[in-house]
Amino acid sequence: MAIIPGSAVVIRRRIRAEPEAVFSYLTDHDRLLSWQGVEAELDPRTGGAYRIRVVADAIASGRYTELTPPVRIVLTWGWENEGDPVPPGSSTVRIELTPDALGTLLTLTHTDLPAAAREPHRTGWEHYLDRLTIRASGGDPGPDPWAEEAAEEDEED
Repeated sequence: MAIIPGSAVVIRRRIRAEPEAVFSYLTDHDRLLSWQGVEAELDPRTGGAYRIRVVADAIASGRYTELTPPVRIVLTWGWENEGDPVPPGSSTVRIELTPDALGTLLTLTHTDLPAAAREPHRTGWEHYLDRLTIRASGGDPGPDPWAEEAAEEDEED
């Protein structure tokens, strides 16, 4: 799987909440699980580890490399699943939170992804950032349909 230098998944969302509130949905255990994942272990400090069971046996993990409240989070990213083309620590996610007239402009940039992993990660980030946008703006994104599908598949196995 070739990695093309400079290639990245970039996604932007405008969120009707202050950067401090959005930042908390990215670093607080309970707030994170209100829009992404079914279990999480977070140590949100530079060098601290995180581990999130997103759905079923899909576990993302890495380390925080920079936290600048409430404007920036940088972390390494990867999947613990055996044989995944993006193992823990092999890619980087940078989240910038910029205040604007409507609240916050969130820009997520995911770099160092193999070419074949870019589109699945774009799809995943689109899904979860849509849920974050609803939650941080004061709404309820409801149960994660991806988590429900994964649970149903596990029951069938």
